[in-house]
Amino acid sequence: MKVPKNLNAVRRKFMHSITKNIGKSSSSPIHAQNTTIKKILISRPNHRLGNLLLLTPIVQEVTNAFPNARVDLFVKGGISPTIFKNYENIDQIIQLPKKPFKNLFKYVNGWFTLRWKKYDLVINSTHGSSSGKLSTRLANAKYKFYSEWDEELHLKHSDYQHSAKNVIYNLRKFLTQLGFEENISKIPYLSIKLDKDEIETGKIKLAQIINNDKKTICLYTNATGEKCYSEDWWNSFYAHLQSEFPEYNFVELLPVENISKLNFKIPTFYSTDIREMAAFIANTCIFIAADNGVMHLASASGTPTLGLFSVTNDNMYKPYNDKSFSVDTNQVNEKEISDLIKKVLQ
Repeated sequence: MKVPKNLNAVRRKFMHSITKNIGKSSSSPIHAQNTTIKKILISRPNHRLGNLLLLTPIVQEVTNAFPNARVDLFVKGGISPTIFKNYENIDQIIQLPKKPFKNLFKYVNGWFTLRWKKYDLVINSTHGSSSGKLSTRLANAKYKFYSEWDEELHLKHSDYQHSAKNVIYNLRKFLTQLGFEENISKIPYLSIKLDKDEIETGKIKLAQIINNDKKTICLYTNATGEKCYSEDWWNSFYAHLQSEFPEYNFVELLPVENISKLNFKIPTFYSTDIREMAAFIANTCIFIAADNGVMHLASASGTPTLGLFSVTNDNMYKPYNDKSFSVDTNQVNEKEISDLIKKVLQ
């Protein structure tokens, strides 16, 4: 039975109403010198690829801070085991079904699991998530971190708005209040932790499509809703890139729908395996896409990634690794974008 969208809207509104005050009165920790953290729960009950990839920096952060600790994840959908395949400190991934009303028993059982297990620390990874707040509240844990918005940290850090980063800034402050030494190291990048065999396989698959020694620029022309650019926009942009980068190959990574805003005019690669996709991207020199989950997958592969933004807030969702960046296409033209790409490729 298909669940009406308005029912999901009612569910989200109800969740927000019952969780809007959770954490505000109890988020300040009790000072505890020499606290031992051995079991951690990180909550992000969302099924979207991008949101789960944005979880990878906080997982790295806690495993760097507590290398002997075991980490559980509270998520939604079935993709997390694939994303965190090579994360050695991950213990259990508690997976709520993507469609709760179709799998009500599994959904309820997932929530009850939070009470059965005991944790030293539970982390709500996103301050705007009602389900994240509720799961943090319900979890059986000594310390509960809700990651509320911190205006002081916002003023201190120019990148505090980023969805993957503000929880880390918040957690670092929280841990100093627990008696831990302040962490001032660089915030971890998104990472899907590809292994050598995966990267080599991606190299072979790229070579099967592009049989020369030139470097390759990878395009991804799909996105959801208003974030998706038109065929006319992509064809104009590709023509400009082709004229600006004649010494490079171009390849298009196709979405699961197997469609192309470029009408398949350039070589394409298709896969539904996100690790295979990431390994393929890792062998290209830059990945260009609108704001979507595959954009974050590219960033998590380690490849320089250009995020094209027109309706969403790039300060919150821009790709980031060593050479990744974003542009607001309402503010910059094709020539300005290609000039920025050239700086990355130098």
